[in-house]
Amino acid sequence: MTTTPYSLLPTPYSLLCQIAMNNQLDSQQKSYYELLRYLLLNIENFQISSKIKLETNLPQKVRNLIKTYFGTYKSACEFANQIFLELYQPGTIKKYCQQSQIGKKLPTAFYIHISALEKLHPFLQLYENIAHHLYLKSLSHQKTDAKTITLIKFNFDKPTISYLHYPDFNIHPHPALKNSISINLNNGKVEQRNYSNSENPPVLHRKETFVTPEYRHYQKFAKLTSAEVKLGLLDNTRLIGTRQGWLKHLKNHGIEIKDHRVIQHTIEKPIPQIERHKAAIVRKKISKPVRLALEANLFTENTTFFDYGCGHGEDIKFINQKGYLSAGWDPYYLPETSCIAADIVNLGYVINVIESLAERREALIKSWQLTKKVLIVSSLVLVNDSKTEGKLAYGDGIITSRKTFQKYYEQEELKSYIDQVLNVDSIPIDLGIFLVFRDEAEAQNFRASRLRTRLSTPRISCKNKRFEDYQEQLIPLMNFMSDRGRLPVRGELAEETDLIAEFGTFRRAFQVILQVTNYQEWDAITDKRRQDFLVYLALTKFGNRPKFSQLSVVVRNDIKALFGSYTNACTLADLMLFSLGDSDLISKCCRNSSIGYKSTNFLLVHVSAIVKLDPLLRLYEGCANRTIGRLNEVNIVKFHYKLPIISYLFYPDFDKEAHPVLHTTMNVDLRDLSVSYQDYTKEYNPPILHRKDALVTSDYPHYEKFAKLTVQEEDRGLLNNFKQIQNRLGWLKCLEENCTEIKGHRLYWRNDVDPYQLKLLKSTDAARKRKRKQ
Repeated sequence: MTTTPYSLLPTPYSLLCQIAMNNQLDSQQKSYYELLRYLLLNIENFQISSKIKLETNLPQKVRNLIKTYFGTYKSACEFANQIFLELYQPGTIKKYCQQSQIGKKLPTAFYIHISALEKLHPFLQLYENIAHHLYLKSLSHQKTDAKTITLIKFNFDKPTISYLHYPDFNIHPHPALKNSISINLNNGKVEQRNYSNSENPPVLHRKETFVTPEYRHYQKFAKLTSAEVKLGLLDNTRLIGTRQGWLKHLKNHGIEIKDHRVIQHTIEKPIPQIERHKAAIVRKKISKPVRLALEANLFTENTTFFDYGCGHGEDIKFINQKGYLSAGWDPYYLPETSCIAADIVNLGYVINVIESLAERREALIKSWQLTKKVLIVSSLVLVNDSKTEGKLAYGDGIITSRKTFQKYYEQEELKSYIDQVLNVDSIPIDLGIFLVFRDEAEAQNFRASRLRTRLSTPRISCKNKRFEDYQEQLIPLMNFMSDRGRLPVRGELAEETDLIAEFGTFRRAFQVILQVTNYQEWDAITDKRRQDFLVYLALTKFGNRPKFSQLSVVVRNDIKALFGSYTNACTLADLMLFSLGDSDLISKCCRNSSIGYKSTNFLLVHVSAIVKLDPLLRLYEGCANRTIGRLNEVNIVKFHYKLPIISYLFYPDFDKEAHPVLHTTMNVDLRDLSVSYQDYTKEYNPPILHRKDALVTSDYPHYEKFAKLTVQEEDRGLLNNFKQIQNRLGWLKCLEENCTEIKGHRLYWRNDVDPYQLKLLKSTDAARKRKRKQ
C-alpha cells in the first residue's frame, strides 16, 4: 500500500472531518481511523497509558502509521488527548447524536441499531469504542458475542452507553427487551439488568427509526408504524412502553398485530351510548387554565382568544369582559360558529371526554393549527383511584353515571401525549394544564421567567447632588440593572436618549448610582441572575436546547454580558447538571442549607424560598418541575436525602393556621419521573406542620409571627418529641398535657387545669426562657 507523504496530508482534525463526510472509508482513511482508535483506547485518566509512554512500546505497524499521519509520537499523543477531551466535554455527544441523520432521538437519549453504528459520526463511534473497551476490561475474557447487542443507547444526562438485547428484533413487531448492559465512561462501572424472567418487560415501537433505509426489513417496519400512527396507537408513549401496557392498549381498541400488519376487530361488547355534551359544566367563574394564562401575562394588548370545544361559552364571556376579542366553537352548543385562528387557543378539558383515539388526536391537532402564539391544553388528572372504582371501563377510560366518557390521565402521561402528537415540548403550569408556544423564543422566555428570582433594587443610602439632579433618568437604569443583572445595550432602555446625552455611556451613569448605593448589593444581583440562567440552561438539556439564534435578543444580551458566550454558559450549566448524579452531594447541599427545616431524612422549603436555595438544589427541584410541573396550590417542597424524590405538599391554611393540616402530597421520582399522590382530606389523624418560620425566609410577610410562635413553643417544650406531635391527635394531646391552647399564632395558659401542675409548667417555661437569653 502506498501512502501520501506526511507533509502533503491534511491536518489530523480535518482528516477526521473528511472521514465523517464519507459513508465508505478508503484504505488510507481506515488505517488513520484505526490508529486513532488504538491511541484513544490506551488513554487512562486523560493521559496515554504508562504501558505505551515510549514509542518503542508500540507495535511496528502502529509506529509506521504514526510517522505517516502525525510525524512524531508526541504529536499523535497530543491529538489523541485532544479528541479524548472533546468526547468528554458536556454536550458533545448530545450534539453529534442530534445532528445524526439516522437513529431514534429522544430528549434524553439516542438509540441506534448495531448494524448502523458504522454510519455514525466518528466521534460517536470512538465514544462507543471506549465504552465497549471498558466493558471488555470488566470481563474475565476478552470476547463478547455481537449477537447479544441489538441497540446501542447514548445517554445525554449522564456519561453512559447502554447495550440492549432484543432477540426477536426482526421477527416480532414489538420485541421485548431481554437484557441491558450500561457502562459509565467516567468511572468504568458496569451495570447489567436481565428481563428474561420479567412478566412485563419493555417493548420497542417504531423499529424503522433505529436502522438505515438499506436495512432488509426497513420497509416492513415503516409500514407498520404508519398504520399504528394513523390509528393513534403510539400517541401515549407512557402506557405502551411495556408488554402488558401495550397488549392492554391493543385489546381496549380491538386491535391485533400479526406479521407486522394491523388487524382491526369489532369489539364484541356493546358500545354504550355516550353523551359528550353532558361533560360540559356551567361555570360561574373563569376556568382555571384560562385564569392561569391571564396570571402569567400571556394576554397582552390586542390579544385574540379562541375556545375550541367551549361548552356553554363562559370563558369566552369572561375574556370579552377583560377587553379581549374572543370567540369559540363547540360541536353541540355552538356548532354553527366558524373555527378561526387566534393568538391564544384554549382546549380546555376536551381531550379527556373523547372516547375515540382518532377524534381525540384530531381535536388536539386542529386546535394547534388554529394557534398563532399559545395553545392551552388541559385534562383531568387521576389523583386517586376512587374516581374510577366501580365504573364501567371503556377504551382507555370509563363511562360515568351521566353517560359521559372520562379519560383520567397521569401528569407525565398527558405531557407525553401532547408532545408526541404535536411534536413539541409542552410546558406544565399546573396539574393537568400545559402550554404550547408557537414561537420557540417565546417558550424559552417563559421558561426562563419562571426561574427568575424576584430581587429588590438596592436602596439609596446617602446623598449626592449629581444623582439628585438626574434621579428621574437614573431610576430606570437602576430598575433595569436589578431586573437583568447587567447594564443595558443601546435600544433596550426607553429613557436612554436623555441618559446618554448627559453621561455619554450607561457605564458612566451607573458610576453615579454606585456613589449612593452599596456596590456589593449590585454584585449580588448579578450573581443571582447568573445562577438563574445556569439553572434555566441546565434544564433545557432535558428537551432540545435552543440554538443561540433561537433566543430572544434580550436573553442573548444577558448571556453575552453574564457569561461572555453561549458556549461558556452551556458548559457551566452542563457541569452543574452532571453533578446531580452525585447523591451524596445533593444530601450535603440539603444538610448545609441555611434555608428550610432540616430533618434527619429530608429538607422542607416553602415555594417562595426555592429561588434563594443553593443553585444545585434549585436545579434538582427544577428537574421535577420542568417535566411534571407543580400543583399550583403547593406551599412546601420536600427534598429527600436518601432517595431521588421531590415531594410537593399542599397546606391550604399555611398562612392562617398556626399548625396547618396537610391536604395533598405529589411525589415525583426523578429516576423515571413517575408520580404518586396522597390525599389526606379524609384522614382522621392527618399530618400537621410545625416551625413554619424555618420554611420561609426572613422577608416573608408572616415571618415574625411564625418565629415568635416557634420560640414560645420551644420555651414550653412542646416541640421536643417530633414523632409524638407530627399528626393532629398527637399534637392536641401534647397541648393538653402542657395546659396550653393556641389562638391565632399565640400560646395561652389554660385556666381549667390543676393549679399545682400549671405552676410547675410555668416554672419550667421561665427556666427555659432564662437559658435562651443567656
